[in-house]
Amino acid sequence: MAYTQEDILKALSTVEEPDLKKDLVTLNMIRDVEVEGDKVSFTVVLTTPACPLKELIRKRCEDAIYRDVADNLEITVNMTAEVTSIKQNGPVLPGVKNVIAISSGKGGVGKSTVTANLALALAETGAKVGVMDADIYGPSIPTMFNCENAQPGVVQRGDKNIIIPIEKYGVKLLSIGFLTSPDNAVVWRGPMASSAIRQFFMDTDWGDLDYLLIDLPPGTGDIHLSLVQTAKVTGAVIVTTPQKVALADAVRGYKMFASKDVNVPILGVVENMSYFTPAELPENKYYLFGQDGGKTFARRYEIPFLGEIPLVQSVREGGDDGVPVVMEEGNPAGRSFVKIAEELARNIAIRNAELPETDQVEIKTWE
Repeated sequence: MAYTQEDILKALSTVEEPDLKKDLVTLNMIRDVEVEGDKVSFTVVLTTPACPLKELIRKRCEDAIYRDVADNLEITVNMTAEVTSIKQNGPVLPGVKNVIAISSGKGGVGKSTVTANLALALAETGAKVGVMDADIYGPSIPTMFNCENAQPGVVQRGDKNIIIPIEKYGVKLLSIGFLTSPDNAVVWRGPMASSAIRQFFMDTDWGDLDYLLIDLPPGTGDIHLSLVQTAKVTGAVIVTTPQKVALADAVRGYKMFASKDVNVPILGVVENMSYFTPAELPENKYYLFGQDGGKTFARRYEIPFLGEIPLVQSVREGGDDGVPVVMEEGNPAGRSFVKIAEELARNIAIRNAELPETDQVEIKTWE
């Protein structure tokens, strides 16, 4: 019996994308269907290369064809990805699909560590990733990526000098730490810091990126406002530890993004330093700062909980040495970052499918 492309597409139209709740054909995720005798091949275009459900989708496609077409076919499923975006290309960041704010209510919770490891985890899946270090007064990204003495390039285009980010471990990077001496403090008033952030957006050639992660300073202030005034932010990630004082500040950060004036979707909560696991007792967990604070926070405000990161020596060493722990194959903490990156990419795809484009904030001062 001869089978056709229409037979295959009809079968695949019964396969639902687990997160988007529509079938793969309607979502235009099925491409290049070919049928030659008993051989069938097609491509599934995922919403992110970091999709944690790719093998589930592959199996459901095969099962649908075996069930609805024939059970003796030789099926080849090719998996690729096109990262989704909710913003139209414009003069600010024209090639960047998603701008992700990484925020914390207070300092010392590991926000920069989370940013660096998530960026690398996403890049290792094949995504194009950049990191903007927006922590003007305490830039950590140059140390995290072992490039403290690097200097970004500068090219002249028309009457403008355009900054070219450096690249390390396959991730594009820009930080005030590349432009000032590491031995000198950055003593700037708020408007100067805000101006630097706008330059990082408007006078920098980021090229084509799937994800641009913004490592924000702690708290809520001028730089946060400059971010949402300058760029269309896909969403924000809140980093916290389980302890009460960190969670109280995390709530303030959440409420800033969720306020009616800013209205940036929250993509999820990451709980860092969730428990201590000594190297000699890898199965033991000691909850030094309390337990499940991040989960409780996420549940209370009905936002996704992306995952928890253990307090282990290798995470600290990776940051100090400039080789983030996610690059260490088989490291349990590294695997935690990989899972969180997959959940983040998944929630970005869901957000882009279900919510409208984020507007740039036009207010000049907080009410």
